[in-house]
Amino acid sequence: MPRNQQILLDNRPQGEATVDNFRLVATDTPALQDGQVLVRHHFLSLDPYMRGRMNDSKSYAASQALGEVMIGGTVGEVAESRHPKYAVGDKVVGMGGWQEYSVVDGNAVGALRKVDTTHVPLSHYLGAVGMPGVTAWYGLVKIIAPKAGDTVVVSAATGAVGSAFAALAKARGCRAVGIAGGPDKCRYAVEELGFDACIDYKEHSDVKAMSRALKDACPDGIDGYFENVGGWIMDAVMLRMNAFSRIAVCGMIAGYDGAPLPMANPALILINRMKIEGFIVSEHMEVWPDALTELGTLVGTGKLRPRESIAQGIAAAPEAFLGLLKGKNFGKQLVKLI
Repeated sequence: MPRNQQILLDNRPQGEATVDNFRLVATDTPALQDGQVLVRHHFLSLDPYMRGRMNDSKSYAASQALGEVMIGGTVGEVAESRHPKYAVGDKVVGMGGWQEYSVVDGNAVGALRKVDTTHVPLSHYLGAVGMPGVTAWYGLVKIIAPKAGDTVVVSAATGAVGSAFAALAKARGCRAVGIAGGPDKCRYAVEELGFDACIDYKEHSDVKAMSRALKDACPDGIDGYFENVGGWIMDAVMLRMNAFSRIAVCGMIAGYDGAPLPMANPALILINRMKIEGFIVSEHMEVWPDALTELGTLVGTGKLRPRESIAQGIAAAPEAFLGLLKGKNFGKQLVKLI
């Protein structure tokens, strides 16, 4: 059995996460038992939610255990199988974690999913046609529930979730406005992702400036907002929300280091009779088939052209992850393992 490099969570962050929170080890992969599958990972997904799991605090999911392989989505191929459903060479998606190989119980519901790479590249199953894409789909379709002509806004617009959001919103006849950091990202959002406008939060770097920019980009106000960031950006968006508007709260990356995120104008929730709903996409598995079908079609027809930032090798994962938290990635952040 192959030697397996793994990255463990060695200790918990005190404030901002650092590379010293992680430890790289190598272990022997155990021999397979009946019903098990050995998967060689081709790509590892890095996602903002992982930062919250590093804390030992109350959240929607259990904290990442110390001394254990960091949690994470993976795509790869079956290297060995003792399960009739899986054959060597099958391309699969799973939650293999920050390691080069994983041994998976082939009978566990949802542990592995075979995928077709004929029209969709394998790596996209960790982004646009995977958990981030379904996240965008659920927040838009089930919570914001827009009608044609609505104006919808998403923060972190050029990340894995935001990229899918634009294509999904345009398919429903919406005006789609993004918020992203830097002119290159904003240009990509409009020219390649299909946003009608994109606001650079680095240029409009406080509540007043962002609110003015949003007024220009959203002359009819904002009907739906997909929240990935929180903090002052959310305060600025709240000032432009219409009556009976909806906010889908997916993440609040501004608060992942543990600092509280006070809201400047909570009375606007009442004044505008807003609906605000947080969600975790893994709790809504019933929508995944429909969402993945639409997302796969958008990618296959070229209407969704997601960009990827790729770090090379398992040892590069911690630095790439910390860069993701600071917005250094351009599109979906992946680690290539082969």
